[in-house]
Amino acid sequence: MDEAIKLLKEHNLLRVIDQEVDIDLEIPYIAYIEVKKSDSKALLFTKPVSKRLDKKFKTPVLMNVFGSHGATNLFIGRDADEIASEIDSLLKIKPPVTLGQKLGMFSQLFKLKNVFPSRLKKRGASQEFVTEGASVNLYDIPILKTWTQDGGPFITMGQVYTQSLDGQVKNLGMYRLQVYDKNRLGMHWQIHKDSAVFFSQYKEAEKKMPVSIAIGGDPLYTWAATAPLPHGLFELLMYGFIKGESAKLVKSLTNEIWIPEDADFIIEGWVDPTKMEIEGPFGDHTGYYTLEEEYPVMDVSCITHKKDPVYLATVVGKPPLEDKYMGWATERIFLPLLKTTAPDLIDYVMPENGVFHNLIIAKMKTAYPGHAKQFMHVFWGVGQMSFVKHAIFVNEDAPDLEDYEALSDYICDRLMIGNVVISEGVCDALDHSSDDFAYGGKLGIDCTKDNVDFPKKTVLSDEELLKKIHALDPTISKIKQYKTYTKTPICVIAIDKKEPIKVVYEKLKPIKEHTKLLIFVDAEKNDLENPYMLIWRVVNNIDASRDIYLKKEFIGVDGTNKGALEKFPRRWPQDTDCDKNIIKSLRDRGLIDVDEHFLKKFYI
Repeated sequence: MDEAIKLLKEHNLLRVIDQEVDIDLEIPYIAYIEVKKSDSKALLFTKPVSKRLDKKFKTPVLMNVFGSHGATNLFIGRDADEIASEIDSLLKIKPPVTLGQKLGMFSQLFKLKNVFPSRLKKRGASQEFVTEGASVNLYDIPILKTWTQDGGPFITMGQVYTQSLDGQVKNLGMYRLQVYDKNRLGMHWQIHKDSAVFFSQYKEAEKKMPVSIAIGGDPLYTWAATAPLPHGLFELLMYGFIKGESAKLVKSLTNEIWIPEDADFIIEGWVDPTKMEIEGPFGDHTGYYTLEEEYPVMDVSCITHKKDPVYLATVVGKPPLEDKYMGWATERIFLPLLKTTAPDLIDYVMPENGVFHNLIIAKMKTAYPGHAKQFMHVFWGVGQMSFVKHAIFVNEDAPDLEDYEALSDYICDRLMIGNVVISEGVCDALDHSSDDFAYGGKLGIDCTKDNVDFPKKTVLSDEELLKKIHALDPTISKIKQYKTYTKTPICVIAIDKKEPIKVVYEKLKPIKEHTKLLIFVDAEKNDLENPYMLIWRVVNNIDASRDIYLKKEFIGVDGTNKGALEKFPRRWPQDTDCDKNIIKSLRDRGLIDVDEHFLKKFYI
């Protein structure tokens, strides 16, 4: 990470913290707040300590390395759209006819020689210091505990290297890794991931599965671990393609996995397919805790590291976070690959307050009736896009996809019940709102046509509308209207829920002459003046097959927490909330410098 730190310093994108700060909660909280700032910087903690372990660490902790567009561009190395253009050119390559075309193709293909990783015969810098066997101790690394209810410390920026049983297919992924004790890690590879597929192969063959985890090195390794490549393609190919040079790998010392020679730490080991253990809870990037589930366990056989390593970590929770910037690069770079299955797609965006899989907005060139509805099913059948819960499609004449104010006006003027599709399918394993684990409702909305011609609503002030609503249901304490000048006036309702929202929705039918879209949220912990976090809450909390009510000119959305009232079959998780006493301590020590308004704005 030395080169990355140097680069960040040169571009004034690094803040160095030389005070002693605890690896449990304190370091993560500082990073969590920093990345939400408009001018956020990476953070280098030079004196991490652990009160829990009664320990001081020599290894610094680096956080938010991708914490801004500027930093992300530095580590990607060039413009993301330029990389996308190169991928697009390769996908459209045609047999050459003229000499010039042949030379051009040769030049393009010659560059690809650097895509494939190269294997070194010697040890790498990442293997300069070695600890094996009984001497292995994960607690010698400053691994963070991020949230109060977390099941323990978690490695959050680990590059997890695995391979198929026959060794022919390699995979690099990023999965959280819970520290159980000095030499065991919980492997949170979800059922849809390549590593889980490999795990099934080893389990069937009754063989232990080799795993090596790299931490640090070139930050582009870490980004590549998140790249949504098709099954069977090694993610380090993206590293070589973007950098224009091969990733240099060395063999692990105690298993057959090849790993980057310049990583800061390497954790090697084996997973016994016959052993599973409860993993979690963990405060995840949805802003909720993911609950305890059984996952495989890795027995650590060896830990190696550089002479002066740096421990790289990230913090996840409520948006915006570091994954905002990593996801932005992924969106841009992988657009051409998505277009191969959806050729009329122009562009798409996954807003960070939609926590990516919960919301996508796509712009397309509409060619025929029902085209957008066809696109919905294409998206839901493509790789990681299959996890998307809510998809909105707009036509090519729509505003810029990142001009959310104008774009939402456009959508509201085209929201028609007949153009709403509710389906079912796979969900991300982190989704908490569906009745079944990793399977639930999908919502698609076709806003490509300007065919909405409903009678104009008689819009009232918030005070007047609340008076009418309160007369119909006294449990409703507060409302806030949005987009009242569009064809879809929105009324957000804060409610102290005493009965299912579907019952309340039916009670409120008399107000349909004044509004079109009712969105219900719990009165507690929601700020009706904060649309950014309201969107975060609602897209997290709804299952389209259960929580959306469609009547002509009158739509209801139940964004409340679910429980006994709804006969919800699973345990509803809690928000990732910071400990107020620790926030106060960090403010008193000058380690964070934000006011109460900032803390409330992001539900910290």
